[in-house]
Amino acid sequence: MPKTDAYEADLLAAFDAGALKSVATKAELAKFKAAARATAVKDKRVNIRLSSGDLQDIQVKALEQGMPYQTLIASVLHKYVTGRLAER
Repeated sequence: MPKTDAYEADLLAAFDAGALKSVATKAELAKFKAAARATAVKDKRVNIRLSSGDLQDIQVKALEQGMPYQTLIASVLHKYVTGRLAER
């Protein structure tokens, strides 16, 4: 497990102490839950071949974002097909 910096340690301590409160409204929470349910339905399996270097880079990016690399790949593909992946 990666080490936490001072800011992260402060956040964890505040969370553990119950000092953090959600600022999301009930409508926002309902919207987020609906979006999570819609994107969580995964009923098809796909196999792809990637270069070792690309896979390692994807795994590093996923680790930085705190998610499994397969989830990152699925997220990027979803953003692409829905038009929300912008080119730099």
